[in-house]
Amino acid sequence: MDFILALKALIMGIVEGCTEFLPISSTGHLILAGSLLDFTGDNVKVFSIAIQAGAMLSVVWVYRQKIASVIRGMFTNAKDRKFVVNLIVAFLPAAILGVLFSRKIQDFLFYPVPVAAAFIAGGLLIIFVERRNEKNPVARVESVDDMTLMDAFKVGCAQAFALIPGTSRSGATIIGGMLFGLSRKAATEFSFFLAMPTLFGAAVYSVFKERALLSAADVPLFTIGTISAFVSAFLCVRWLLRYISSHNFIPFAWYRIAFGIFVLVSAHYGWVVWAE
Repeated sequence: MDFILALKALIMGIVEGCTEFLPISSTGHLILAGSLLDFTGDNVKVFSIAIQAGAMLSVVWVYRQKIASVIRGMFTNAKDRKFVVNLIVAFLPAAILGVLFSRKIQDFLFYPVPVAAAFIAGGLLIIFVERRNEKNPVARVESVDDMTLMDAFKVGCAQAFALIPGTSRSGATIIGGMLFGLSRKAATEFSFFLAMPTLFGAAVYSVFKERALLSAADVPLFTIGTISAFVSAFLCVRWLLRYISSHNFIPFAWYRIAFGIFVLVSAHYGWVVWAE
């Protein structure tokens, strides 16, 4: 295996893990990293989605006790059964719309202006929600176990907006959850749990759909990327859980706005091919 390719796969995995669960769009950062590393092409598009499974597994590990408890009790315990049903309901909107419209979204929205607009609009929305919560700090839903079916559906609809490049799946679900009355902690944790079926489903679907592009020679690179995504995502999730206990998401909002401006400037001068 080529050492340079392995190093690029390692870096891409770290970028994926560090950005997947923050409200800043992992896709945008992977495009930027891939362009800077000259790591592009159809195989890399599949790679970038497949390594999300590594990030997803980090959440499984962090919440392994909760997940084990839910698996044991989902057929006998009403609370665990409700949690599973909520995840399924929240997962469906993005899954259905993704299968139906992913190609059209790539064809019409994966360009600098729509991507930059999504970054900036998302940043402004974060600021709005956080400022609103400062005036009314009491959340209606304090824990993921207190969520209703309608709460889950609303968060699922918010996640569907992440199909728009630059939106951020985590940003859509966390800020959407807060907008609909969830506490910052409940919204963040439900976003983590919702990542499990969403990222795993996206990885399996992408690999299966584009299997003709792949060969046994790709396995080492995918393995390196997945493992590095797992480790970096694990560290990021642990850090984020500590961060939200005493901080808000406004710094990420300003970062998104700055990143959106960078997308426009870099596209104008040809530094990054955002259509990749």
